[in-house]
Amino acid sequence: MDIQKVKQEDAWHSLSWESIYSLLDTPGKGLTNEESSARLSQFGPNKLPESAKTTLSRIILHQVMNPLIFILVLAALASILIGEGGDAIFILLVILINTGLGTYQEYNAEKSAQALQQLMKIQAKVHRSGQIKTVSSEDLVPGDLVYLESGMKVPADIRLWEASALEIDESFLTGESLPSKKKAGNLEREITVPERINMAFAGATVLSGRGKGVVVETGISTQVGKIAQNVAEGTSAKPPLILRMEKFIKQITFFIVGLSFIMAFILNWQGMDWASIFFFVVALAVSAIPEGLPVALTVALSIATRRMAKRNVIVRRLNAVEALGSCTIIASDKTGTLTVNQQTAKKILLDNGNRYSVLGEGYNGEGAIEAENNEKEDPQALEALVRVGIMANEGGLRKEDSNWIHHGDAMDVALLGLGFKHGRDPEELKQSYYTGGIIPYESERKFSGAFYTVEDEIRFGAKGALETILGFCHCDQEFIDQKVKEAENYASKGYRVLAFAEGLALNFEKKDTYSVEDIPRLHFLGMVCFIDPLRSEAKESIKKCKQAGIKVLMITGDHPATAFNISKELGIAVDGSQVVTGQMLLDAGSPESEEYHKLVINSSVFARVSPIQKLEIVDVLIKAGEFVAVTGDGVNDAPALKRANIGVAMGSGTDVAKEVGSMIVTDDNFSSIVAGVEEGRFAYDNVRKVIFLLISTGGAEVLLFLLAILFGLPLPLLAVQLLWLNLVTNGIQDVALAFEGGEPGAMKKKPRKPTETIFNSVMINQTLVASITIGVIVFGFWYWLIEIQKISEYHARDLALLLMVFMQNFHAFNSRSETTSIFKIPLNRNWILVIGVIAAQGIHILSMQIPFMQKALKIEPITLQEWFYVILLAIPILIAMELFKLYTNRKSESEK
Repeated sequence: MDIQKVKQEDAWHSLSWESIYSLLDTPGKGLTNEESSARLSQFGPNKLPESAKTTLSRIILHQVMNPLIFILVLAALASILIGEGGDAIFILLVILINTGLGTYQEYNAEKSAQALQQLMKIQAKVHRSGQIKTVSSEDLVPGDLVYLESGMKVPADIRLWEASALEIDESFLTGESLPSKKKAGNLEREITVPERINMAFAGATVLSGRGKGVVVETGISTQVGKIAQNVAEGTSAKPPLILRMEKFIKQITFFIVGLSFIMAFILNWQGMDWASIFFFVVALAVSAIPEGLPVALTVALSIATRRMAKRNVIVRRLNAVEALGSCTIIASDKTGTLTVNQQTAKKILLDNGNRYSVLGEGYNGEGAIEAENNEKEDPQALEALVRVGIMANEGGLRKEDSNWIHHGDAMDVALLGLGFKHGRDPEELKQSYYTGGIIPYESERKFSGAFYTVEDEIRFGAKGALETILGFCHCDQEFIDQKVKEAENYASKGYRVLAFAEGLALNFEKKDTYSVEDIPRLHFLGMVCFIDPLRSEAKESIKKCKQAGIKVLMITGDHPATAFNISKELGIAVDGSQVVTGQMLLDAGSPESEEYHKLVINSSVFARVSPIQKLEIVDVLIKAGEFVAVTGDGVNDAPALKRANIGVAMGSGTDVAKEVGSMIVTDDNFSSIVAGVEEGRFAYDNVRKVIFLLISTGGAEVLLFLLAILFGLPLPLLAVQLLWLNLVTNGIQDVALAFEGGEPGAMKKKPRKPTETIFNSVMINQTLVASITIGVIVFGFWYWLIEIQKISEYHARDLALLLMVFMQNFHAFNSRSETTSIFKIPLNRNWILVIGVIAAQGIHILSMQIPFMQKALKIEPITLQEWFYVILLAIPILIAMELFKLYTNRKSESEK
C-alpha cells in the first residue's frame, strides 16, 4: 500500500496495525534519534505555517491604498501644476493626518489581537531509541511513538493502539460539546472526523485517561493543518462599508470628471482661454471633492472601535467596524457562544418520583437545588444520589479566591458542582468516606464506581449509562421500561442522562483492582440530567436580532436533536423541518446545485456539518445577496470566518480562528456580538451624517460656481478658500460630528439592503435640498454684492466665504439626524460638535485678523454689523431642512 495514497484518502483510522507499522517503518522501541532527524528533514517541522506579521509599514500602506486618497493626490498635483502650492500643501496635510489616525488605530487593535497563545507549541512525550523522553512537538515526525496523559495537548495526528479511559476535548475541531471517548481498533473508512474514535488530533486536549499511539500526520498534513491551508487559500468577502464606499467613490469621480468636461466645453464655447479653463476646472474639482472625508471617516470608525472595545469587541480592521451593523445574517457557532460550553446538572429524577431543578450553570458550586411540587420530601434519597456522584468521581473542582478551578471529565466536574449546591464539600466528603476502592470509568464498561464507608457500613456507589446501572439493580421489566422511556424523553430534549445506584458491600475485600464481579446488588437511586446551558443573555439577544431584521443561524457539530432543542428554546427554529444535517447537504449534491441552495436558504439550524460544509453554507448565503457575519472559536470555524463578510472570533478560541477574524469578542458572549451590531449601525449612521454634511456643502459650492458662470459673474470663491472651507472650518465640524451618540431605535430597523448604496433616495433628496438652499442663498448674496452694491471682488469674496462658514455651522446641526428635528436632539449627546462649531467660527474670525492668514486666504476683517447680517442670511438652511424632515416623516407615516 502506498503511503501517499493513504494520506490522500485520509484513511489512517481504517488501517490495521500491521499496515501502519509497515507504511511508517516504526520499530517497537520507537525511532532512533538518527531516523527522527532524517524524517524531520523529509517531512519538515510539526507546526502550522506562520502568517506574516502585520508590520507598521503594511498598516500605513493599507491606509494609503484608498481610492479617495488617490483623488486627493491628483488634486494636489493639479494644484502644483497651476502654481497653487499652498492648495497642494493643504491637501497633502489631510492625507498625512488621515494616514496617521488610521495607522494609530489599526496598530493598537493589532497589538490587542496578537496577545494570543500559539496552538501547537507544546511538549510531547515520545519513545525514542528505547527511552521515554520529552521533546518539543515541532520535532515530532511520522512514525514516532507518543504517550498521552490527562491535561496534555495532543501534539500531532495520532493513531491510537491503546486507550485507557481516554477522553479528549475536540470541540475546537469538530464543534462537538461533549468529549470524544477514545477506543483502539480499526474503523470503517467512510466515516467523519468526529466518529474516528481511534484517532487523536493535533491541538486537542486530553481530559482524562491515558493513551499510546503512533504519529501518522504532522504539520500542514494534520486535520488542523488542512483547515489552516483552506483558510490560507480562501478569499474573504469585502466588508459592506468598503463595497459602498467603492461605489460612492466611483460615482463622485465620474461626476467630477463629467462635470469638468461639460464646463470646459461651455467655457471654451463662451470664449475663455484654456489656461483659465484649467484653473476653473481645478477649482470646481476642489469644491466637489470631499477632501475632509478620509479624516472624518477614520475618526468616526476609530470612535466606534473604542466604543465596541468597551462592549467587549476588539476590531482588528477599521473598515470592519460597521460591517456587523450591515449584516443580514449571523451564522453562530453553538458551543461556547450560545451556550457556556460547560456541562451542568439541571434535573434530578429520584427513584421515589420526586423531581428537583438545579439552579446555576457552569463549572462552579454557585446555585441551589429546588424541589418541584413533590408530595413528600425524602432528604436521604437526595443525599445518597449526591454522595454517589461525589465518591464515584475522578474529577476536581475547588474555589481559589473568587475563581473556580476544575479538571477532569465534564460530567464528573458537573457532579462536584451539584455537591456544592447541595451543601457538601466534595473534598471533605471524600476524606471522611473514602476507602481507596474504585472502579474507574472505561468506555467499554459505561460506568464508574467506588467503595466507601457510611456510618460504619461499606457501601458501593455507581454512576453511568442507565442500562448498565439498571443491570446492577433488582428491577422488574416494567420499572426498567419506565425509566428507559423517561431517560429517552429527556435525551430527546438535548439532555445527557446518567443513572445512579448504591448498595451495601457486605463481602468487601481490599484489593489493588476491582471488577464487575466485586459489585454487590445495588438499589436504584435515580437519574441526573445534564446539559450545556444556554448563556443567560442569548435568548434576549436573539430576540433583539429578530427585531433588527437579522436572521440568526446555528451551525454546530452536535447531534440534530440536541441542536434543534437548543435552537427552539432560543427562538431560532420553530420545528424540525428547519434543521439540516451534514448528510442531508451531501445528499443534496454540489453546493452549486439548486437543491443545495434551497436547503441552505430555507433552514435555520445546521447540525453535524464539517468545516468545509460550513464554508459552503456561508458561500451560498453570500451568493444569495446576504451580508453574512460568522461567529466561531474553533479551528473548524476558520474557513467560514475568513469567507464571511465579517468574521467574529471568540476571545477564548484558537489562534487560527482569531487570526482570520475581523473582530474578536473578548467574553465569548453572543450578547456582545449583538452589542457590536448596534455599535456598527451607529457607526454607519455617523458615516452617513458626515458624508451628508460634506457632500451637501460641496454640492452647494459646485452650484454656486455654475450659477456664477451662467450669469457671467466672477468666481465667488478661490481654490484656496474652497480648501479652507472643506478642510478647516468644515473639517473641524465633520470630525466633531463623528462623535455623535447613537440614535434610539437603531436595533428596531431592518438591515440595509445589500444592494443599497450610500446615496439612497433619502440621501439624494436631503443633499439636493441642502445644496440648492445653500448654493442659491450664497449666489444671491454674491450677485447682490457684485451687481447691486458694486463692492470690490476682494471684500465680496470675504463676505461670501463668511456666509459659507455660517451655513456650514448651522448645517452641522442639521446633519445630526436624517429624521429628527435639531430642536429635539439633546446637545449633551455630542458636546464635541457644539465645541467644534464654535471653534470653526472662531478660527475663521481669528484668521481675518492675522496678516499671514489674510494674505493666504485673500480675506480681511469685517464689521460687527456685517457679521450679524451674514448670520441672519444663514438661518434659512435650518428652516429648509426642518421642513424637509417634517415632510419626509409625514410621508413615511402615511405609507405605513
